[in-house]
Amino acid sequence: MTDQSAAAVRAEIGIIGGTGLYALVDDLDEVVVDTPYGAPSDSLFVGEFAGRRVAFLPRHGRAHRIPPHAINYRANLWALRSLGVRQVLGPCATGGLRPQFGPGTLLVPDQFVDRTTGRVQTYYDGLTRADGRVPEVVHVSAADPYCPTGRATAVKAAHAAGWPPVDGGTLVVIEGPRFSTRAESRWYSSQGWSVVGMTGHPEAVLARELALCYTSLTLVTDLDAGVETGQGVTHAEVLAEFARNIGRLRGVLTGTVAALPATADRDCICAHALDGLDTGL
Repeated sequence: MTDQSAAAVRAEIGIIGGTGLYALVDDLDEVVVDTPYGAPSDSLFVGEFAGRRVAFLPRHGRAHRIPPHAINYRANLWALRSLGVRQVLGPCATGGLRPQFGPGTLLVPDQFVDRTTGRVQTYYDGLTRADGRVPEVVHVSAADPYCPTGRATAVKAAHAAGWPPVDGGTLVVIEGPRFSTRAESRWYSSQGWSVVGMTGHPEAVLARELALCYTSLTLVTDLDAGVETGQGVTHAEVLAEFARNIGRLRGVLTGTVAALPATADRDCICAHALDGLDTGL
């Protein structure tokens, strides 16, 4: 692994996840990126993956020391974009809200519900950035928050990898770092939502505000507290289940990355999110 400056390294696809997703990639360049929003969770690690230039970013830091509510999501997405990334994959661990969505389920959501409380979720706040620029206040559509092209590509790649996914569903994002109470979990389930996690928001909306394609891949590690019996999930159980499936997830990501369109060929709602807007970014 070599250290490189951000100006010297470029990538077209970003993956926000844990170290297990890129530990087997050889010849990575470690890139330290400064942003107007502070430091990202860690360095970016750039290399060849599935025949593409990919930037990996440990969401919680390489030592997994940043809790979900404290992640600098704005810096993370900005850092990826600064290297040339225009398509982002965001795998994450979730709890299943329906009995059929048990551990080992791969669900590619098409919607999310925000139940967080304290996260900065926009670049367009009208406040002066660290570099002295002041972005305009604009309103970007999030009606369909995930890239339709990225979703279709991920679903097809999962089938090809022998891990048939749930195509569509709603990810409810909670503040964390605690898990849900049984009452909360039952309420989420009664709304018809599919899975619950702590890191899917505001990644998707920040990506949309930068006209980046964003695709979430949720790996169910447990049945949430209101769906299961017993004492409820533990942190150790979540990590263990994620580790058991890291090989399968890496296979899906490999197929997805290989099949995503070239940056110049993007023509989805994400690519046109800022058309006609003077953002000041």
